[in-house]
Amino acid sequence: MEALILGIYAFFVWLIFIRLKWLPWNTTSQVTVVIIPVVGMAATILLLNINAPSSADVRVIKYVVQVVPQVRGRVLEVPAEGNRPMKKGDVLFRIDPTPYELDVKALEAQLASAEGSANELRQQRNAARGNSAALRSQIRLAKLRVEQFAELSETGAGNRFDLEKAEADLANLDSQLVAAIANEARTEAQLAAVVDGDLASVATIKANLAKARWDLSQTVMYAPSDGTAINVQLRPGSFVVGLPLVPAMTFVENDFQVIALFGQNELWRVQPGNEAEIALLTNPGKVIKATVDSVIWAQGQGQIAMSGNLPQSGPMPMPPGRFAVKLTLAPQDRDQFLAAGATGDAAIYTEHFAPLHIIRKVILRVGSYTNYLILKLH
Repeated sequence: MEALILGIYAFFVWLIFIRLKWLPWNTTSQVTVVIIPVVGMAATILLLNINAPSSADVRVIKYVVQVVPQVRGRVLEVPAEGNRPMKKGDVLFRIDPTPYELDVKALEAQLASAEGSANELRQQRNAARGNSAALRSQIRLAKLRVEQFAELSETGAGNRFDLEKAEADLANLDSQLVAAIANEARTEAQLAAVVDGDLASVATIKANLAKARWDLSQTVMYAPSDGTAINVQLRPGSFVVGLPLVPAMTFVENDFQVIALFGQNELWRVQPGNEAEIALLTNPGKVIKATVDSVIWAQGQGQIAMSGNLPQSGPMPMPPGRFAVKLTLAPQDRDQFLAAGATGDAAIYTEHFAPLHIIRKVILRVGSYTNYLILKLH
């Protein structure tokens, strides 16, 4: 762009001073002709960098999911193909479900047995209650007999043996009642241990069964979103484990972020909502519209790791860090495909010196068309 402007300027200088000779071509005019473009270009570049800053470091970043199974086992099938687009919910791979199916069946049998035991325990409680009630009735009758035999014994109408037998029967019934009450309390205590409406033993088995069923469901891994499985090396017969350090495959989502890195003194007029444009190397001749989402006012040089040592600046000063600006694509460009890791140029148009924005837009568009050029000899 600068060369084009200088070329146009040189043409008019030739036309005015050399061809048409409207003005004399002397030392004064020659100095003036040289100074004007130097000052003009310098002022234009300075104003452009302040009010329409540009960056040659734009990056497309996509979310990458490390697919790690929750269960371990032998891989039976891998429907996912590397570098092929997939929809959310498509099957990535299947793990042998046999051991997990057996665990589910075993726990289902335990649950049926535990629920049967719970019903028996309720019946025992009801029986204990009935036994206690019957013993109380018998005790009341036994007490009445003891009183009667005692009166007869005092008057001489009855013998002492019948009174002692009645008292022994009463004591036996009292001991039976104590045992019945203890049995009833034991069954009540067992039935009182309730979790979510189930006995503790039943609730424990239900929880284990739910966990076993969940493990069984994890033998099939699905695509977490629309995207692509990259470099699929997993094959049937492989053994996978649920270790985060050993992912089974890598899945790249279609969702992305676009950031542009700017010098620290280029962003003091940039505000969220400012218009922006992007020209990527993977999309030659195309200018993508965007807006500034936010400026990420933080970078690694602003952090010091915890240490017992004093910070060291090193033998030479560290290079100045740049700040990232997050860009949001315009609705008409949001659905187009952008490759993860794509790079290019970007420009932000602030609310100041709007006429100068035209120069920056022309420069960006010329640069986007030069992306068609592949300058190599091999």
